[in-house]
Amino acid sequence: MIIGVPKEIKDNEARVAVTPAGVKALEEAGHTVLVETQAGAQSGFDDAEYQNAGAEIVGEAGYAWGKADLVVKVKEPIESEYVFFREGLVLFTYLHLAPLPGLTDELLKKKVIGIAYETVRDRQNTLPLLTPMSEVAGRMSVQVGATYLEKERGGRGILLGGVPGVAPANVTIIGGGVVGTNAAKIALGFGAKVTLVDVSMSRLRELDDIFGGRLYTLASNSYNVAQATREADLVIGGVLIPGATAPKIVTKAMVSQMKKGAVIVDVAIDQGGCVETARPTSHSNPSYKVDGVVHYCVTNMPGAVPHTSTLALTNSTFPYLLRIANLGAREALKQDDGFAEGLNTWMGTLTHRGVAESQQREWTAAASVLA
Repeated sequence: MIIGVPKEIKDNEARVAVTPAGVKALEEAGHTVLVETQAGAQSGFDDAEYQNAGAEIVGEAGYAWGKADLVVKVKEPIESEYVFFREGLVLFTYLHLAPLPGLTDELLKKKVIGIAYETVRDRQNTLPLLTPMSEVAGRMSVQVGATYLEKERGGRGILLGGVPGVAPANVTIIGGGVVGTNAAKIALGFGAKVTLVDVSMSRLRELDDIFGGRLYTLASNSYNVAQATREADLVIGGVLIPGATAPKIVTKAMVSQMKKGAVIVDVAIDQGGCVETARPTSHSNPSYKVDGVVHYCVTNMPGAVPHTSTLALTNSTFPYLLRIANLGAREALKQDDGFAEGLNTWMGTLTHRGVAESQQREWTAAASVLA
């Protein structure tokens, strides 16, 4: 199979979908890998490393897309890349289609086989290809929040962990999944007072045990969320419904009652955000204010630490990539029901329920189209 690895062109996206080690393994399995020049440079992998591993370096994105049977990326294609779509092309990347009907239209119209990292499941029913970037983003959310609490960034001028004789900042985390757990770990490490809100009582009990009672936990309801956000200096949104648009847990009214100069970091923004006042931003223009509250809603947060993120991501994605290359998309998906959960579009048919419900479209189960 011919695998194309184009350079990411989303704003300040510096990750790459395959490392030289991955190229070597694909080459040894008998496949051809086309890597666009400088695709891995910002992650610490130069063209020479890819060539030494057996890749062919190509000068244009169109060549990496056009000659490949399978294109592997990190982030969802942006509009300038839609021209490369064609019938039967296999695209393996984060797609985050729920808030992107335009991209969904193009994938369906061009009959692309779209496999999304974020909806693949494993035998434990977890999301193995979303988890590593959720870990990075959860940890980064606290670093970013601490920075934006500084006065020159528009924040309240508060040190997250305080100092002896001065109280630390109040951090409220919405969601107790991978993002929320990693955010709590870092926030507690900073010395902040941390409250985590989740709808699952069993998860709150687990987190209480994990953090030895240092974490305050609250059952998720509108009253508790309103109270927790009103008291917060930093709010981190980490709510996820796989494949679907994130629910708006923090409302406009709640934001209006927050402290002036408080900070919101909505990690769920890739799926539309769990804060009603959140809208997607980029690394080059990352923040804005609503009612005096700083909002940071960058859709590719892990792209700011590309070396760490690329290694963490490819550790998880590469076995699936190799399986597609060796078996072909249909057979690889048929052999693994959890992998088939990653199929979002197949030759003009929408195959993921969460995306379909978010966009009010018809859909067909992956098992039916693969049969």
